Amino acid sequence: MIVLVQANVLTVGLNGKSEVLRELPIRLIKMQSGVEAARSLKNGKVDSVISKWDLDDMKDGRFLKTLRAAKPEIPTIVFIKADDRAQEIEARSLGASAVLTDDTDDELFRQTVANILGLADLVSIKTITAAGNKTKYKTEKVIKQPAGMVAAVPQSKHG
Repeated sequence: MIVLVQANVLTVGLNGKSEVLRELPIRLIKMQSGVEAARSLKNGKVDSVISKWDLDDMKDGRFLKTLRAAKPEIPTIVFIKADDRAQEIEARSLGASAVLTDDTDDELFRQTVANILGLADLVSIKTITAAGNKTKYKTEKVIKQPAGMVAAVPQSKHG
């Protein structure tokens, strides 16, 4: 199946967390360093940035503050430490598109990215059943048909 890339997304300092986005029709550019990410922003087309607030080489949101000052039009998702009100206030005051905690559920993360990038009409995540503490999800690719009809094609199941 051919998937058309809808957006170029730069992830910074997320380690393996960005793997959950592989099912979205996006091109992931993964980096760990804020300096490296800043260079990448100068040299390539990036439609959105997802970054941790504290990076190893740029603490206290320095990378995100620089990014928002230089390119405020780029949708930005910020990961902060859970229960750190100071980080949350600073991230929100920057005008981030979304602020998530580092313990955010993978499904919520994926859905947030899809909504911010305007991909929610291309990918939907629906709950099938709830059994005990686990919820099973089915991802569907929604294909727009001529004359306003919509067809859903099952993609995968998660447990």
